[in-house]
Amino acid sequence: MRNARWPVWCLMLLALAAELLPLPAIAQPFRPAFTTMTLIYWTLMWPGRFGVFTAFVFGLLIDIAHGSLLGQHALTLSVVSYVVLRLHLQLRVFPVWQLTLAVFALVFIEAFLLLWIDGATGRATLGPQRWGPVFAAAVFWPILMALMDRVRERLERRKSSFS
Repeated sequence: MRNARWPVWCLMLLALAAELLPLPAIAQPFRPAFTTMTLIYWTLMWPGRFGVFTAFVFGLLIDIAHGSLLGQHALTLSVVSYVVLRLHLQLRVFPVWQLTLAVFALVFIEAFLLLWIDGATGRATLGPQRWGPVFAAAVFWPILMALMDRVRERLERRKSSFS
């Protein structure tokens, strides 16, 4: 399973690229937090391989890509990843609708922490650009989870066939 990390890192980079793609102005505030959702999934499914360090690295990449305060996304993603690591055994047995609500809560925590940091630095904004990604994450989570499940099953099957 050691070699199975690189496809996941590629998927994480693809999720980061999806957050940077231009969208029409009307859809921009409702862009899901793809990197956050992907990080939640892989931390939930492979907690020994992906966790707070991965969250911190991708948080720094998001900060650099968006030109935001360096470390704010790293902090918020690290907090979200820590919560997922602490609760991963409980979260994994949830049905999809309950897991969707849990992901909604986790993305809400991230958005709230970002609002708190932006408020402390004098750059706080409210409205759809702040809370739209939270609701979009809840809508897109079942689709993203199904896609990631297929990738994970394929990676696990590939590894077990060589043993």
